[in-house]
Amino acid sequence: MEEPGTPLVVMTGISKAYGGTLACDHVDFTVRRGEVHALLGENGAGKSTLMRILSGDVTGHHGTIEIDGEQTTFGEPADAQRRGIAMIPQELDLVPGLSVAANIFLGRELRTKAGTIARQRMHRETRELLARTGIALDPKRSVGELRTGEQQLVAIAKALALDARVLIMDEPTSALTGAEVERMFKVINELRDAGAGIVYISHRLEEIGRIADRATILRNGRVAAGFAARDLTVEQVTEAMIGRPVQALFRVKHGETGGELLRLDDFALRPRRHRPGRREPAGISLTVGAGEIVGLGGLLGSGRTELLETLFGAGTPGRWQGHVSFNGREIHPRSPRQAVRLGLALVPEDRRIAGLALPQSVRANTALSIVDRIATAGFLTRSRENDVSAKILAELKVKGALAAPVGTLSGGNQQKVVLGRALLTEPKLLLLDEPTRGVDVGAKAEIYQLLAAAAARGIGVLLASSEPAELVGLCDRVVVLHDGRSSQELDTHDAGEAELLAAAMGETTTKGIR
Repeated sequence: MEEPGTPLVVMTGISKAYGGTLACDHVDFTVRRGEVHALLGENGAGKSTLMRILSGDVTGHHGTIEIDGEQTTFGEPADAQRRGIAMIPQELDLVPGLSVAANIFLGRELRTKAGTIARQRMHRETRELLARTGIALDPKRSVGELRTGEQQLVAIAKALALDARVLIMDEPTSALTGAEVERMFKVINELRDAGAGIVYISHRLEEIGRIADRATILRNGRVAAGFAARDLTVEQVTEAMIGRPVQALFRVKHGETGGELLRLDDFALRPRRHRPGRREPAGISLTVGAGEIVGLGGLLGSGRTELLETLFGAGTPGRWQGHVSFNGREIHPRSPRQAVRLGLALVPEDRRIAGLALPQSVRANTALSIVDRIATAGFLTRSRENDVSAKILAELKVKGALAAPVGTLSGGNQQKVVLGRALLTEPKLLLLDEPTRGVDVGAKAEIYQLLAAAAARGIGVLLASSEPAELVGLCDRVVVLHDGRSSQELDTHDAGEAELLAAAMGETTTKGIR
């Protein structure tokens, strides 16, 4: 592969240990002028540690760092910033209560000759920086009022204000819409064309071929492989990341299930009042059997999330139409508490907003759904909470101390905490909304194994996912939704990703139809 430019950053033999664990083990990594270099790996593979070393946030490592051929060391992030290196972390380091301009110039406020803050100049330069990212925002507007995609672009503008020559982007598209992703890619391409070096960390493998020039894959703190991004395949990346073929991720489907658990016949919701942006069920028919995994496919806005929330008693209030039966009897849960008592459990789409109390401990988050069951005379003891949490988290292989705030765990471990809490309710039916969003391939594999084990125990699963490979690989059948209605049902023993995508886009297919 022809090199896009000369090296901006050369990291050689980088090693960093935490206690007896080597987070990075003699890693070599180079960033060149005018390239996007993807950095891939499971949670815990060493990506974050390597980039935190480069950004000056982690010190005390072995190995060398050269900037423009000159060996250097960083004692703090400000040292790296002065050399043109900026990092946009996955959890954006913006202050919600401050304005857009105040965030962009935080700690580097522009001053007048008299020493006061030059607000007008900051506002003018903020508009110019935002224009480079393709958005027009009021510099005085509070960051907390912005959508996630707008906040992400403000974070990029903040990096541009530093005149960053090397920009590290950690999961920049994990919470963005398709249009926002396209806007961000445009900004990245412009920065690359201007000669900047971009380090792009993502779990979305389909993005890498589109935006990256090269890819380096870490496993267990070491470089496992390096590829030209245009040559990457999902199979190559997956095998390099987890050390086994992609086929090993999914369960073996036998096609044998128990009795019918859930049945929907022309189910619709007539809301008391319209909620903008929601696609309520408008005519959905499907069944889920005991031990069966049924997928919900469809494009963004097809109504998958709304269906799951409605069945769990957490959707828009309104009148149900059609027929909904569970375990042979008509149901209409009006709250999550009622749904849990019936034997349903929901893993929501956004774990950080709807699934977890981030400042609370791993232990408290795990036991939350069964507090009424494990409390004695209205009191919950720490030892009882520890016992039930420790057991399920050990089964799910969650890495993290019980007393640690759940917000400090990796995305994959956070998701397993939410799943563990759902399983503690001993459900008959699991409702899963994008259960592997924002987690790496290794964590996906573990979650897939957990779902396969749940199905083997006779638990039914209704799984909404925007990943065709996940639906085809995991599910026995996939019901495709379109405008809140079930349009087609595909048997994944016969139909593949192409048929699923065609059905999601409204095209009629006969292969795999049931």
